[in-house]
Amino acid sequence: MFDKRIILPFISLFCVLSIWELTTRFSGWSSNVFPGPIAVMTSGWALIENGLLLKHTVASLFRVSIGFFLAVVLGVPLGIVLGRLDIAKILFNPLVQFLRPISPLAWIPLAMLWFGIGDPPAIFLIFLSSFFPMIVSTSVAVESIRPTFFQVAANFNFSRREVITKIVIPAITPQVITALRLTITIAWLVVVAAEMIAVQSGLGYLILDARNALRMDYVMVAMITIGFIGLFLDFVMRSLGNIESTAWGRLTK
Repeated sequence: MFDKRIILPFISLFCVLSIWELTTRFSGWSSNVFPGPIAVMTSGWALIENGLLLKHTVASLFRVSIGFFLAVVLGVPLGIVLGRLDIAKILFNPLVQFLRPISPLAWIPLAMLWFGIGDPPAIFLIFLSSFFPMIVSTSVAVESIRPTFFQVAANFNFSRREVITKIVIPAITPQVITALRLTITIAWLVVVAAEMIAVQSGLGYLILDARNALRMDYVMVAMITIGFIGLFLDFVMRSLGNIESTAWGRLTK
């Protein structure tokens, strides 16, 4: 018997491609405006052969990796501090809540003035898009830990380091992984927008350059690549949630 989890996605994909092809044939639009799936696949293969697609994909992944890594390395510890120390929350939470709703794209003019043209402004925008969600998610996760665990730690004279490593980190790991899954998606969205303005490489730049050259087939190839990489990044983050070491954290709920 066929596994519906495998068959149904292929049926869905076939339907989408069929609708796409029929729309191309009967909509009356020029192939330069709305290329069909065969033309897009042909152009995609050409971009793979000449190495351009790989070059731009690697550039985008590099910027996302650096910006996202910095956001996690700084955001998670700060979130733990805000969740554990009332004075820190009183001092810094209003600032975090004020900056958090500001779109990372609103920072583009300042990022270009501060960092110029190239990787730094794009990495900065990706960092901003992930940094504040990580702080908020981590601090909320810390605050949701049952007080009983900290009372037991006090009875056993746990040091502050032991409280963090043996209670806080295991307890918040599932929620942090969920936050990672959400923020990596945001970061991947932002890098495409940032590359349309501040750099001359990456999938966002490929879309802009192809648009200027009226190569809508290249635009669609880049869009499809963005979608597949987004699925892959989401799969990686979901896989982290299956790590056995996160099971203890689920018991704190």
